[in-house]
Amino acid sequence: MAAAAPAGGKGSSSTEAAFTQVLQARDDLTKAAYAGDVAGAQAQLKKLSSLLADVAAGKRYAIQVDAQTRAADSKMRSDETSRILANPKATPRQLPPLPDVGALLPQLPPPLNVVSNLPATLLNAVTGLLSSLLSALPIPIPLPALPIPALPVPVPASPMPVPVVP
Repeated sequence: MAAAAPAGGKGSSSTEAAFTQVLQARDDLTKAAYAGDVAGAQAQLKKLSSLLADVAAGKRYAIQVDAQTRAADSKMRSDETSRILANPKATPRQLPPLPDVGALLPQLPPPLNVVSNLPATLLNAVTGLLSSLLSALPIPIPLPALPIPALPVPVPASPMPVPVVP
């Protein structure tokens, strides 16, 4: 089971509970966003925003300060994504740059791609929060399986020769 990191940690069971709920919310949003389901993405954003507010406040979950800060940043991105999805003609606000958390996400399908990839940035922010929640564990955070379209490139019939370097 997960354990909170020693510096600033507040409890492993609370960290595990927060991690489990944030992971499920992130996965549900990912599935809706990559399916191009705007209504589903909006519903998941509403749930995620409420959860992120609880995590950021540190009242329902006793977690590290770093995780609370990341939750607050993720909530800000969730709220902005919800605002733009509700009114796609609105101008997106400039948000602080997101630190690289190592999550490489493919482009979103239409119609969600018109919101300047705010959902993808939010998913990266939430993945960073998940990483922070389990910072004491050396495990990778899995991304949910995404649909992979068929490639339009034909596959060669025989293996390609590998050049020999002297």
